[in-house]
Amino acid sequence: MKLFFAPGTCSFSPHIVLQELNLSYDLVRVDNRTKRTSDGRDFLAVNPKGYVAALELDDGEVLTEGPAIVQYLADLRPELGLAPANGTLERVRLQEWLNFITSEIHAGAAPLFNQTLPKPVRSTFETRLFRRLDLIDATLLKKAYLLGDRFTVADAYLYTVLGWMPGFSIDLMRWPRIDDYHSRIARRPSVVRAQMREAQLSSVS
Repeated sequence: MKLFFAPGTCSFSPHIVLQELNLSYDLVRVDNRTKRTSDGRDFLAVNPKGYVAALELDDGEVLTEGPAIVQYLADLRPELGLAPANGTLERVRLQEWLNFITSEIHAGAAPLFNQTLPKPVRSTFETRLFRRLDLIDATLLKKAYLLGDRFTVADAYLYTVLGWMPGFSIDLMRWPRIDDYHSRIARRPSVVRAQMREAQLSSVS
């Protein structure tokens, strides 16, 4: 398998999952400006959507969209419990969280990357995002992770998106349980290893 990534993007979520599962994979960096890859390809030929993440399987098939990719990966090693079994209510709960993160946290935060947003517009986006983070903070009052006591692919995704907040001058300490949650996940060996692999490739690209 090959994971196409760009530093500081949502592609870090499937990268964490690959490390959690101890799967063999190659890492390919994508230059978001030129759409060239570190192995010399045109990324648009890999994923015409033009953005990461993309996972190229050994048979040449390409999967896109982070929530789909992480579920596919988790199902390769179901015994590790990164996703509940298909057909269960717990799996639907996982998908519920993945959809919430992608539509309300990921998409809700994306406009804040635009440094030219007028202050009132930025404030509107922040207010909406903060309400969503309030909900997550309340959820973590009784749970160590989004689905309970076990880390899942939804936590890998949420951790990745929360990592953008300092760049928006949003202090996670405003939500103590989210701040603790983010710090705990940052210490997971899978996260540390994924960061190291991306840093190594980025340093030679």
